[in-house]
Amino acid sequence: MPLRRMHNIEDLRRAARAYLPRLVWDYFEGGAEDEQCLQRNRAAYAAVELLPNYLVDVSAPDTRTTLFGHSWRSCFGIAPMGLQGFARAGADAMLARAAAANGLPFVLSGAGTASVESIRAVAGEHAWFQLYVAKDKAVTRDLLRRACDSGIEVLVLTVDAPVHSKRERDLRNGFVPPPHIRWPLLLEMLRHPSWCLDMLRHGMPRFENWAPYAGAEAGAQAIADYFSQQIPFTQTWQDLAELRQEWPGQLVLKGLLAPADAVRAAAVGVDALILSNHGGRVLDSAPSPLTQLPLVRAAVGVEMPLMIDSGIRRGSDIVKALLQGADFVWIGRPALYGVAAYGQAGAEHAIAILQKELELTLAQIGCMRVSALATNNVLTLM
Repeated sequence: MPLRRMHNIEDLRRAARAYLPRLVWDYFEGGAEDEQCLQRNRAAYAAVELLPNYLVDVSAPDTRTTLFGHSWRSCFGIAPMGLQGFARAGADAMLARAAAANGLPFVLSGAGTASVESIRAVAGEHAWFQLYVAKDKAVTRDLLRRACDSGIEVLVLTVDAPVHSKRERDLRNGFVPPPHIRWPLLLEMLRHPSWCLDMLRHGMPRFENWAPYAGAEAGAQAIADYFSQQIPFTQTWQDLAELRQEWPGQLVLKGLLAPADAVRAAAVGVDALILSNHGGRVLDSAPSPLTQLPLVRAAVGVEMPLMIDSGIRRGSDIVKALLQGADFVWIGRPALYGVAAYGQAGAEHAIAILQKELELTLAQIGCMRVSALATNNVLTLM
């Protein structure tokens, strides 16, 4: 279906599902165990109502946001997502270019399929880097060095995956290390010829950031095996304090949900937090970040930048997150749907959909600027 007929994120989702084989779709779309956390993330946004104020000039809504001294064109960016190259070859770079073209930040996943150097080259100051700490401290130090040397200014440390989660779609599909993919699924891939041709043309995606440590002759599978040996690594508060000392730039902690943890992170010297339950992919009983956001905001005060991901599908969801106390919002799957189905143009279309919905919502509630949302009485809870 032509891209112009994609009117919302759900349209892009359906297009991505048609393009991707089941094995890959389940990896990106699935969550942990019974996937109740996935449902909880969406239900949290559905439970928030917006109270409109009328007779206000809303001809030019302003979504510009300042974060870490940088002025972004809007109040959302593209979150880190692993193995994006399985959605489409070169997806990491496509998403990075789409974000940069729209004046938004892009976070390269530590489990991404492009190197930090290559993403910094295509996205410039719009590129951030997410770190998964390795068991080998020398590898972690070298990843930090490479990020710093390439010009990365913001490091995102993910802490909400201390152990492997139980994602049952992947277990049933055999898409877990070491992979054991059965013939029915391999045959099902042939029903997605465009995806198959893309993979055959470009080869198996690799964990490019980890390639230098797996050996000079290591192929995609050997690199993946090395990556699986190095993470997950159970981090401690002492590890966080040491990393804070080693990293010279801005340090963002991703994955906290408890107010007490947020207060402790601020005391260690973390510059900002991303409240996240990993998109429902780690702890199925975890609360929605949206419901925790007011509690964390009350605990850390107004000075600590708070960001949020998990469950955003509409521009109105972005407004709801800001009203609950967020300074910035991250989208994951919506951008992935776009890039999977239509490449970089699809990623930019996903951004455009959310941006337009964001502006419409601001106009409809009578608020001209996202920076003024915190002072507007426009939120009620069901």
